[in-house]
Amino acid sequence: MKITYWSDYACPYCYIGAARLKKAIAQLPEWADAEIEMKAFQLDPTAGEHAAGDTQTRFAKKYGISFEEAGRRIAGISQLGIAEGLDFRYAATRFTNTMDAHRLTKLAQSKGDPALAEKLIEALFRAYFTDNRELADKALLQSIGEACGLDAAEVKEVLETDKYRKEVIRDEQEAAANGIYAVPFFVVGAYAISGAQSVEGMKSTLLRAMRESQEAAAEQGMTCGPDGCTIG
Repeated sequence: MKITYWSDYACPYCYIGAARLKKAIAQLPEWADAEIEMKAFQLDPTAGEHAAGDTQTRFAKKYGISFEEAGRRIAGISQLGIAEGLDFRYAATRFTNTMDAHRLTKLAQSKGDPALAEKLIEALFRAYFTDNRELADKALLQSIGEACGLDAAEVKEVLETDKYRKEVIRDEQEAAANGIYAVPFFVVGAYAISGAQSVEGMKSTLLRAMRESQEAAAEQGMTCGPDGCTIG
């Protein structure tokens, strides 16, 4: 079976949700070889190339709350990330456009190497939430891409052109067509996991999806696991 999820690198709950999904899978041997695909979702496609103001001020304005309340909520979200073992520094993040980060992800995914794609995804989240870098910085993305094992010339080509832009937009259009307007959003078989649910909650959904897949396959004389189905 396959797990598909929509996510943005500037979304704190996306980073937390991805960490919880990994923990859930680690506790379910039957899901060890599952295919996992991240799809692009931009929280703000109109965001600029450089951060405009601090996170706390932006958070307060976005949710219509006081500066002090924004600080408390940011601290609370950060604690959720820290509890998952992440070096989570949400208060100091620098919010910028994430289109290029998503396009770079598409390049990594095109290589057919899940480990490479996952390495890049983790590096981009870490650059934003731990190192507090601007993800619209092409020099930063070039460095991250190369450090993760992508060819320098290919990374440069992506960053200097519109390559993979259509693929990113297609992901976002698919999300909208399916009524997905908030991330993270995970799809497992016939089930959906909206938001950064607990590890136990995710495990429960994964087990239900696996059980239903196996029951449906059994009716057709097939045997199914997370990596596919076979006859007999």
